[in-house]
Amino acid sequence: MELRQLRYFVTVVEEANFTRAAARLHLAQPGLSAQIRQLERELGQRLLDRSGRAVTPTAAGAAVLPHARTALAAAEQIRHTADEFTGLLRGHIRLGTISGVATGELDVASVLADFHDDHPQVDITLTETNSDLMLGDLERGTLDIALVGLTGSPLDPRIGLDVVLDTRIVAAVAADDPDPRRRLALEELRDRPLICLTRGTGVRGQFERACATAGFDPNIAFEAAAPPLLLRLAARGLGTAVVPALTPGEAAAFGVRALPIVEPELHGQLALAWRTDRLTPAAKVLLGQLRIALAQQPRPS
Repeated sequence: MELRQLRYFVTVVEEANFTRAAARLHLAQPGLSAQIRQLERELGQRLLDRSGRAVTPTAAGAAVLPHARTALAAAEQIRHTADEFTGLLRGHIRLGTISGVATGELDVASVLADFHDDHPQVDITLTETNSDLMLGDLERGTLDIALVGLTGSPLDPRIGLDVVLDTRIVAAVAADDPDPRRRLALEELRDRPLICLTRGTGVRGQFERACATAGFDPNIAFEAAAPPLLLRLAARGLGTAVVPALTPGEAAAFGVRALPIVEPELHGQLALAWRTDRLTPAAKVLLGQLRIALAQQPRPS
């Protein structure tokens, strides 16, 4: 029994199909099937049921599966430990970030490019999605590091956090809005049509929790994944946008006025998040570089 055979077995179970598993492993399907049959002969048990449209583990296969995964994880950890002593970093890092944030002063692309220059043997994948989904992926181990907005909800105790940006949450209205107020109490947003980020984002989560505490459900008229569209809608008078703080230049460029939300004052927080119990050496190095590059920067409120 060889580790590669265990990897083949686990991959077929995950894909539920020999053709997809072979493509993922960069093998010819007959060769993959032969290796699985050899593993079954050595163990004296059929591990996979091939009779249906999807390949599924037999009772014996289901019992063997967690041990196969443990063996593969142990072998990978041995390799990582040896790499730490030789100074060689390799492997695969899965990074996630919320939509539209990895630009400007939060220049994630430059950090990734510099890391790749220094460690070309490490593969990196980057995905954009909302914070709730990424935190779930961290818990399941399908992401290594994520740049998330904190919603205020309790987190898995295995997740480490480093807040890299703390900013006021403001209400943006059209620049020509006749209302002369320079700030808005949260209660004053009760009956306004609102333009918000989608559910699962940090700012939306913080705002909805504050509204619930105040005893009302916000009237969400429009929602989008990133602030620029929200601001364009607000500039055309379609509602009040709830967004992270804007500089005067940003507000003018979008044609809006930014009014701080008070009573209570609301804040959004952007944080690096990772699983403290399963960070590989390569991911540790990248996390350190991200923490330095994204060191907390004050934003105008």
